[in-house]
Amino acid sequence: MRVAVERIANSSSGIAVSMAIMNVATYGFVLLGSDLLGTETYGAVAASLNVLLVISVGALGLQATAARRISADPQHVAQIEHSILRVTYRAAAALGVIMLVLSPAIQRLLNLDHIGVALLIALSTVPLTIVGGFAGILQGERRWAALGLLYIASGVPRLVIGTAFIAWRPTELWALAGIAISFWAPVLVGWWALRNRRHPSDEAAGHTGMAMLKESISNGQALFAFFALSSVDIVVARNVLSNHESGLYAGGLILAKAMLFLPQFVVIVAFPTMATGSGRRKALVVSLSLVAALGTVGTLAAWLLSGIAIRFAGGVKYAEVEPRLWIFAILGTLLSMIQLLVYSVLARQGKRSVYVVWLALVTLVAVGLTTETVLGLVTTVVLVDVALLLVLMGVSAWFLRDGAPAPAEPATTTLQS
Repeated sequence: MRVAVERIANSSSGIAVSMAIMNVATYGFVLLGSDLLGTETYGAVAASLNVLLVISVGALGLQATAARRISADPQHVAQIEHSILRVTYRAAAALGVIMLVLSPAIQRLLNLDHIGVALLIALSTVPLTIVGGFAGILQGERRWAALGLLYIASGVPRLVIGTAFIAWRPTELWALAGIAISFWAPVLVGWWALRNRRHPSDEAAGHTGMAMLKESISNGQALFAFFALSSVDIVVARNVLSNHESGLYAGGLILAKAMLFLPQFVVIVAFPTMATGSGRRKALVVSLSLVAALGTVGTLAAWLLSGIAIRFAGGVKYAEVEPRLWIFAILGTLLSMIQLLVYSVLARQGKRSVYVVWLALVTLVAVGLTTETVLGLVTTVVLVDVALLLVLMGVSAWFLRDGAPAPAEPATTTLQS
């Protein structure tokens, strides 16, 4: 029995299980939080979490850089690990300071009642960024058991600590305080997994700290575009809808985010293969098909079983949004497929392909600010995402066609479209 458990933990299936536990725990926190806080207060918490999601692109940029380089150049793992950790710690400190300076602007942007919430958002960027570097090393080395524990630590403590704080003090300030504390749990797991650090005998060409930083920034801006696209609608909702309606929209987004993060394990497992070049087209096609299949099942369930689905989107307080839940399920599926395509771009070190994501973001904000209802806003977001998905699929089909150039090697800084 023990051998079987260890075998699963050290396989890609173990990552799926670990991420399922993380997502269920995170989802449980959202459900309990939305019920305990109510629509208006939860709307502010949801907006704050979306800001943290956007900020986490720095961590994800570091993770993608470490995972890609280690997968493509496993002979220089020690050099890559040394450089990425050095960049990670410096980036975490820098982002923390920047976000502290921007705290007053965040408070105004999100229409928060307390500056302390914005300060907690800033402080949370430090552990978030550190975890990104740790996760990238483990992902690149395919150390699935350790990476799985890190992901579990990213979800379960948030459920336990975050919910306890909300139950104690049901305000947006204390909700963010519990979340901020829980973010240090995966840092401890990652530190423990990487405690026996290898010391590089030399600094391999192309794996310097500056090279890591440049690639991480490039990856980060691509992921920033995606996560801004996936999160900006709640900010728009806070500005064009009433507090009650923006809360309802946030409730619908609970389901959308569940549909976005449910197949997250697909991205984690497929990315190293897409980064090495061998079988990258097959990996993308299979992954997209799996995400689409999961999304179809989820959307049908949200449509046919909306009465049950609303219980997973905030409960009876959000009953007004129940007839529209299937649209939010479609939204989450579209975002999940777009995310996979963006990671495919990172795997081949593309650059100009990301411009279309920025264009979609600008379009969504411009058109979204003209809407006046929950249905109008979510419909706008879905239509923009459909157009973006089709464009990215076309671009990926072109670059992953037979005879197309292989992805750039780690030491190369040349970027494709």
